[in-house]
Amino acid sequence: MSFQIRPTREILVVPALPPALRRLPELGLNILWSWNHSMRAVFRRLDPAAWKASNHNPVVMLGRVEQVALERAAADPRYLTLYKRACEILDTYVEATPPNSLLIAYFSMEYGLLDCLPIYSGGLGVLSGDHLKASSDALLPLIGVGLLYQNGFLQQKLDPDGWQQEGTPVNDFYSLPITPVTRPDGGGELLVSIELSGTEVFLKVWSIQVGRVKLYLLDSNIPQNASEEYREITNQLYGGDDLKRIRQEIVLGIGGLRALKALGLNPTVYHMNEGHSAFLAIERIRVLMADQGLSFDEALHASRANNVFTTHTSVPAGIDRFDAGLVREHFSLYCQKAGINLDAFLALGRAAGADPSEPFSMAVLAMQTASFRNAVSRLHRQVSQEMWDYLWPSLPVWEVPIAAITNGVHLTSWIYGDLATIYDQHLQPDWRVGHNDPEIWRQTADIPASELWEAHRRRKRRMVAFVRERAVASALARNAPAPVVDRAAELLDPAVLTIGFARRFATYKRATLVFRDLARLKKILTNAAMPVQIVIAGKAHPKDIPGKTLIREIVQLSRDPELAGRVVFVEDYGIEVASEMVQGVDLWLNTPRRGEEACGTSGMKASINGVLSLSILDGWFDEAAEDSGGWAIGNREPYRPDQDDAHAAAIYSLLENEIVPMYYEARDEDVPTKWMERVKQCLRYVSANYNCQRMIDDYHWQLYQPADRAWEAMARDKFAAARQHAVWGQQVNQLWPQVRFLEASAGPGTAVLAGASLPLRARIDLAGLSAADVRVEALVGKIGPQGELEEAQVVTLDPLEQETAQQGTAFMFGRQFSPLTTGRLGFSVRITPNHYTDPLNRPCNAPIKWMA
Repeated sequence: MSFQIRPTREILVVPALPPALRRLPELGLNILWSWNHSMRAVFRRLDPAAWKASNHNPVVMLGRVEQVALERAAADPRYLTLYKRACEILDTYVEATPPNSLLIAYFSMEYGLLDCLPIYSGGLGVLSGDHLKASSDALLPLIGVGLLYQNGFLQQKLDPDGWQQEGTPVNDFYSLPITPVTRPDGGGELLVSIELSGTEVFLKVWSIQVGRVKLYLLDSNIPQNASEEYREITNQLYGGDDLKRIRQEIVLGIGGLRALKALGLNPTVYHMNEGHSAFLAIERIRVLMADQGLSFDEALHASRANNVFTTHTSVPAGIDRFDAGLVREHFSLYCQKAGINLDAFLALGRAAGADPSEPFSMAVLAMQTASFRNAVSRLHRQVSQEMWDYLWPSLPVWEVPIAAITNGVHLTSWIYGDLATIYDQHLQPDWRVGHNDPEIWRQTADIPASELWEAHRRRKRRMVAFVRERAVASALARNAPAPVVDRAAELLDPAVLTIGFARRFATYKRATLVFRDLARLKKILTNAAMPVQIVIAGKAHPKDIPGKTLIREIVQLSRDPELAGRVVFVEDYGIEVASEMVQGVDLWLNTPRRGEEACGTSGMKASINGVLSLSILDGWFDEAAEDSGGWAIGNREPYRPDQDDAHAAAIYSLLENEIVPMYYEARDEDVPTKWMERVKQCLRYVSANYNCQRMIDDYHWQLYQPADRAWEAMARDKFAAARQHAVWGQQVNQLWPQVRFLEASAGPGTAVLAGASLPLRARIDLAGLSAADVRVEALVGKIGPQGELEEAQVVTLDPLEQETAQQGTAFMFGRQFSPLTTGRLGFSVRITPNHYTDPLNRPCNAPIKWMA
């Protein structure tokens, strides 16, 4: 390694701004500009070339823009009007304050906020960024917690053969819209520390202002950490081996919680976005034990009350699992100091009764330490219930307590400017604030189709120019011959129906499905009267060889003389590429294996721009297909490998017989009338139902508010409820083996008329427990051909009377029930403990007894 000179002092140089423009840095440091077109225009209009060259980074741009340009802008009344308006927007926006004491801490491993801030890898990060933005718009009191990576996730370049090469963009934190956090007492920059295998590791805290929301990011690459291995913990997102991964997750969960405490912030709800941050649950237990004198079981029960966990995975391979020895290495001393039994801690990361050598699962840890759990679409809820049913072995799959909150996208971040201008003219003035109100979107019917069509054509031309510019730059970077560079400058035709496909190149997304019958596809693409072209983008994980192979296949296909210029791969997929594509293509293609795409938000981003979908019925599209204006591939059958040919054939058939003719034919003054009818339907339905504002409202009312109320009740009287629960739990554990069913009945035992009232009864020996200690439920449903209950309905049975039995106290539970369907009905009875436990928030492995 060559000799390097290290600075002995640091000097931060800031731009010399004219007094009239003194607030420009403030405007740049609050990334509200990223979703407010008027604020963004301040930087774009100041110096368009510098804005583009800075990768749309106002901090870098203000450091590079020439002084003469600043002085010229300060003397231009038109620019000053724009600047003052941006200041007014910022002031009005941030002055609004949340109305209550609720405070949500949202933990995520990655955040996709800006293209110039590559601390995200894909959809999970972009969703996290949209979650913060939508919370800000909704006045939801939320703070984000994450890691600040020295190196960006992945910069993609393709070699001449089309094989993905990975570059590593380096983040200069002082050239990004982030700032170091100072200690509340004013004593310099805020540092917190954690202990890793007996070594104290320090973490610097940075912040990003996301509208009204603060995002706090932790950085270990600081001089206070003498060892390079600890400085490199936050070196790169998802980089390194399991050792680095577990340390990153300790920093996120434990370090993140300590940063909030150091800032004097006391959240009332903790949201774990995926299992990466689940160690925060252990730190919360430790703090409650230390500060409130609670036992481990008491602290676990108390902290569960307001922990929320969102799962995004559909397959076990997507879950972080660590070797038990690695976990012991990092938590033995931690548990010893905290007074936590290490085996009890390890059990939280495994199913009940698991082998002690079984890997420690972060998702299981999150499931076992959260009272509120959700999947990210309705179909994903079903997949998750099947995937996690072993944690609730005494419940039917459909009752596994995982809710469904379908993802959404932050509308004002993803729609293009001309479309927003059209909405300003035709929708009610507050459409940006109330954009989850269906009434607003019904007004799209009043927008002339010609206006929408012309705006889309302009945006499409811009996308084509963007793709050409990227292709030329890529060709020049790899020293391609002049003819190749010239062809790159002529790629695509703005007048041609354009299909877009952009996403992470995981194999389950089947990126090459559309190329399965190449001869048939070529006929579609090269139809002289109705041509079609495809634009593709996406990255593969550096270790995903099959994903890289798919990229190379597509790049090589794009060089086929018959497909040249009609199939284009755009390098270095990120937020900017995604924006250009979802706003500029005509049709969005989505081809995952059904059941493996938890939600998939790229199609939503396209749809809110009027881009129609051609998609497998998976994720969000499974619940939106019939109303979205798009086309479904296949049906709602579970995926089988032999479906690939059928799905590819369905794509070709839909293109040949419906989609392509509709785009080119039945035009009124060059506007495709039937196509635009579908576009309006798409804008009306998807904008109202799949924007992030609706998603945030769902989180607020279904999870955040109940968790906040549960915490308030739990913390009352110095956590009396948690202490009482521990005593009660000991009693239940002691007596539960003796609880037994004595008899059950449902009416006279003869045929009854539909709608007639039936008495459901269950007599149970509670072995000394009281009726208030238990919940007795009957599950009533049709009897299936195999003798199992189908379409079962849960009916709670109330305690009716008490009697003395030979071995304790027997209670009669019952309720009147009116069957509304005919045929053979059956019922089963179960009993479960009922102390401070909502049936939707049952702990994993909660004891349940069923009547034989």
